[in-house]
Amino acid sequence: MKKEITFTIKSIRFDEDYNPSENTRITTNFANLARGEKRQENLRNTLVMINNRFNSLAHWDNPTSDRYAVELDIITAQLNINIEDKSDAFPVIEILKTNIVDKKTNERFEGILGNNFSSYVRDYDFSVVLPEHNKDKAGFSLPENFGVLHGDIFKRFITSDIYKECFNKTPVICLSVSSKNTYYRTGNQHPVLGIEYQQDEPSLTDEYFAKMGLRARYFMPENSVAPLAFYFSGDLLSDYTNLELISTISTMETFQKIYRPEIYNANSPAGKQYQPSLNFQDYSLTRIVYDREERSQLAVEQGKFTEEQFIKPYQTVLKQWSAEPVL
Repeated sequence: MKKEITFTIKSIRFDEDYNPSENTRITTNFANLARGEKRQENLRNTLVMINNRFNSLAHWDNPTSDRYAVELDIITAQLNINIEDKSDAFPVIEILKTNIVDKKTNERFEGILGNNFSSYVRDYDFSVVLPEHNKDKAGFSLPENFGVLHGDIFKRFITSDIYKECFNKTPVICLSVSSKNTYYRTGNQHPVLGIEYQQDEPSLTDEYFAKMGLRARYFMPENSVAPLAFYFSGDLLSDYTNLELISTISTMETFQKIYRPEIYNANSPAGKQYQPSLNFQDYSLTRIVYDREERSQLAVEQGKFTEEQFIKPYQTVLKQWSAEPVL
């Protein structure tokens, strides 16, 4: 059978005029903000929060705390499947690219690729495969090969020729810590990332991202109230500049303050031993509108959409492709 599977990269600016494309997962952080009557106000306030946080961390030679601005691009990786006379394309990965503008020198620097991570296949794994596997069972378990296809798609993307043509460094994904785990302060402190934490055991997300070739470290930056989970494949502390790391912290901490205020907009910081909780009541809300319940419902719908439009039609082809060695 003649077949060819390739990637295409698309980019769109995330600013106050952003409108999600038809192929964007509507549960994605940035897409969710760009809906409803207050969409433009949401987007504008989010970008202000990101810039303010960036300048608070990049405080050297920045006396008025307004030297830098962060620009964001939404990067979509589309998987193109060509089988004999049939062609199809599916948006498999959506991540954010940060760019840093130095208004003092009029220079523009590339930031970090990754940050937010969005995937239809992950919706399918967690909202369709996992619940179906554990339905009517006394204990929780993972299906065989859970997350393997998703991990292979990611690894093939970042080793693809098109990725290497567009980007110089591997991605860093920044997520919330798990509310099921306990985190402990270590003696390690980074000048930008802040205080390092370690957890008592790997989370399900850790195991899932490990199949993508990523491992995690947990840091609580200065003036933050909870550690962030950073997923990466190289050396987090050496591969990226301070400004690159700050671009990720400022972007993803802002999103987490909006989406998980119980953890990231709490009124008191995490202690030496810390267990995050979405039931925590001592927190503040941002002025940005967000419907978390709707987002959870949509994840199930999008998981089923992925099953019907991507997994079922191309299951055999994807399995063969996934089994091939990654160059």
